[in-house]
Amino acid sequence: MAHIDYYFSTLSPYAYLAGTRLEEIAAKHGKTVNYKPLDLPALFLRTGGQLPKDRHPNRMSYRAQELPRQAKKAGLPLNMKPAFWPMNAAPSCYAIIAASRDGNGDMGKFIHAIGRSIWVEDKDVSQDDVVRACLTEAGFDPALADSDMMASADTYASNLEEAINAGAFGAPFYITDDGQQFWGQDRLDDLDAYLSGDL
Repeated sequence: MAHIDYYFSTLSPYAYLAGTRLEEIAAKHGKTVNYKPLDLPALFLRTGGQLPKDRHPNRMSYRAQELPRQAKKAGLPLNMKPAFWPMNAAPSCYAIIAASRDGNGDMGKFIHAIGRSIWVEDKDVSQDDVVRACLTEAGFDPALADSDMMASADTYASNLEEAINAGAFGAPFYITDDGQQFWGQDRLDDLDAYLSGDL
């Protein structure tokens, strides 16, 4: 079945602001989504980007304006200074990988719940209880939070290499099965239009 590769990190506010629109677009066009969470700081550093803490003040000033605008457009609340960010993203990303393998819940809802935990609820998604609660909310077995973690760690590392080889450099990053790339949740309308044959 035709697919969309979705490269992202739970650390990204822009991935949170995507909501569940990717899943809606994929369903509309009969596509599956390959969820590929990755180490976002490593992706930045290996593709010429910088971590937020190292960016020029002009860039950070723009980010401080742009994120609230994007949140308003998406109709989603956003806390610009979440209590635990940036936390260790690996545990939540491992759980996403395990849930994707399992397939017995709502992936879009799970990923959005993780993002909401960070960017609205001031929770630390490196903590097992937070991840378990998000899994439960999305209809998954909460035990997936620490299921087959070695395999998930391997996939997490390979997702980074795949992303770089596929041309990704930020998150969220969407790549269609014919190689069209879309960077940012604000390009989801373009993805939809492309899949409709309008772009």
